[in-house]
Amino acid sequence: MVEPVTLHGIRNCDTMKRAVAWLGAHGIAHRFHDYRLHGLPDLEAWVDRLGWTTLLNRAGTTFRKLPDSARQDLDAPRALTLMRAQPAMIRRPVLTRGALILVGFVPATYAEAFAPAAPPD
Repeated sequence: MVEPVTLHGIRNCDTMKRAVAWLGAHGIAHRFHDYRLHGLPDLEAWVDRLGWTTLLNRAGTTFRKLPDSARQDLDAPRALTLMRAQPAMIRRPVLTRGALILVGFVPATYAEAFAPAAPPD
């Protein structure tokens, strides 16, 4: 059985649109989870596995608009609080498939992740 693919993010994000287009062009069925509308139930688990620095989008407008005091001395608990309060601060997309978690969209990374498994020798 093939594990389902879920693409987590915000619908109107250009990077999300590119990831959706890539999945469609490669015939990979997925469901979309808009974390602005439906929340972030897996955020702590993602941070535990990947680290908050991987998930927090410091280059985004939402993060840059924060006061300096909110952006300084970040640690996991403070970053989680920021991401929960402002989901746009999470790098997009977050693709999950079973134990696989990919953050951001890099076509080569997606191609590697979805390459057919080599037959055993």
